[in-house]
Amino acid sequence: MLKAAKFGGSSVAGAEQFKKVKNIIEADPSRRIVVVSAAGKRSADDHKLTDLLYLCHAHLTYGVSCDEIMQTIEQRLAEIRSELALRYDVEGEVEALRARLDRSMSVDELVSRGEYFTARLMAEYLGYAFVDAADCIFFGFDGQLDRERTDRAIAAALAEHGRILIPGFYGRLPTGKIKVMSRGGSDITGALAAAATGADVYENWTDVSGILMADPRIVNDPRPIEKVTYAELRELAYMGASVMHEESIQPVKEKGIALNIRNTNRPDDPGTLIVGDALDRDDGERFITGIAGKRDFTIITVTKRDMNANHTLCQALEIMDRYHAPVEHITLGLDSFALVSGSNAMGDALYDVLADLRKTCRPDDVRVEDDIALVAAVGRKMSSRPGISGRLFKALGDSGVNIRTIAQGADELAITVGVDNKDFETAIRVMYNGFAL
Repeated sequence: MLKAAKFGGSSVAGAEQFKKVKNIIEADPSRRIVVVSAAGKRSADDHKLTDLLYLCHAHLTYGVSCDEIMQTIEQRLAEIRSELALRYDVEGEVEALRARLDRSMSVDELVSRGEYFTARLMAEYLGYAFVDAADCIFFGFDGQLDRERTDRAIAAALAEHGRILIPGFYGRLPTGKIKVMSRGGSDITGALAAAATGADVYENWTDVSGILMADPRIVNDPRPIEKVTYAELRELAYMGASVMHEESIQPVKEKGIALNIRNTNRPDDPGTLIVGDALDRDDGERFITGIAGKRDFTIITVTKRDMNANHTLCQALEIMDRYHAPVEHITLGLDSFALVSGSNAMGDALYDVLADLRKTCRPDDVRVEDDIALVAAVGRKMSSRPGISGRLFKALGDSGVNIRTIAQGADELAITVGVDNKDFETAIRVMYNGFAL
């Protein structure tokens, strides 16, 4: 068994969090690949190291001294070193960085030092070999990841050292310059490390015990999702659920590696296990995996008697594309169809879209409905349970929620309903209480 474990900023925020990480690593010898983010916030009024470094770069850009910021960073790192009785030369490293600070230093190189410093401390604390991301995460001249070279370098480092620790978030361009990933890039580094070494499990340790079945700001104490497929996760993310970004799971998804989201502060919680799309359909009683939704959509309904539906719909989709109005869902009738688009994405183009639809499609009627929310019930087992749609619609109706549109994907992973914005939270609570418990 081989595991890659990535620890987010909250998991390495201070010395006490470092101790929790060490306990987790020592509890399972198979955790031989570790990736860490930059130290995060210790409290609500604290600052992430990455944010401090971005602020430092802003100061440099406008010719303002960032000595005070650098002192704060040095003190933060020195406190961790002292509390854990480490030997890492924090002062020397920060001073070397300070000596190089000028307007010519790239923002990527500067902000990457948060992960670098944190990883150096953690590698010493765990007794793992430090492997600089600049020596194993490679980008091409086009800025895209060089997966083949990256895989070889990470695999070679593990073979040489047996236990390795890599800072997340950055890598190196062919020119030798540092390039950072998008915010949250340490998740990508962790997934790359797991894929490159053929790990059996990629553990992503954070401050929550997995993915919740519904938004806790709407549903009181929702249950965590114990097991979910990558396909279901994608549906939930698309509908607005707060889950890992697609880019951060692709390397392990394509290798068939299970991803386990765990809580550093509650290491005994099993978290959420994300696996391939071929799950046993009898792995539990619940047939709904999760519920998610988003507000503020617009429904444009086009009616034209005896129309050539395919031809007219194609014209309408071309018009939507012309005005950069993304179509989220389509419903078809004999003499009508409805297009659902994000209101903010469409913006002021709505009136141009309507004018173009009337001119090009020559419909009998075009109707617009604003202030629509979309709510989706996602679950791989819904298709095997007859009557689910009917039960869902009845439950919403009994609660006074008016359904404005209905859509179900061909893969039957999700049933999506459109409701008034004002009924958004009610719809989520009704669906959770009636189908997720």
